[in-house]
Amino acid sequence: MKRVKRRYLALEIDSEEGFGSEEFMDAVWGAVLKLYGEYGASKAGLTLIDYDMEKRFAVIRIKHTTLGMIRTALATITKIGNKPAAIYILTVSGTIKVLHKKTKQ
Repeated sequence: MKRVKRRYLALEIDSEEGFGSEEFMDAVWGAVLKLYGEYGASKAGLTLIDYDMEKRFAVIRIKHTTLGMIRTALATITKIGNKPAAIYILTVSGTIKVLHKKTKQ
């Protein structure tokens, strides 16, 4: 059986207001479901690794084959929990260690 390759995405959350990690992930899952349906979302392997609303920073893990899908879905997010927001990808990495070196977190 093949090993599952993963990618870690460092995200910047641009919003005037704060919200919890559950609201954030609901928005991400909602965007993926809206664009790709349940089948596409099930292939993503989307997991929240780190979330810090004070720094407006999050790290998510995905399967490497769905990187393009997730980039597209994140670009479509305009609201998180009925509050205006945008999500920007700072960097992508194959390991968390290198991701933190790239973002200096």
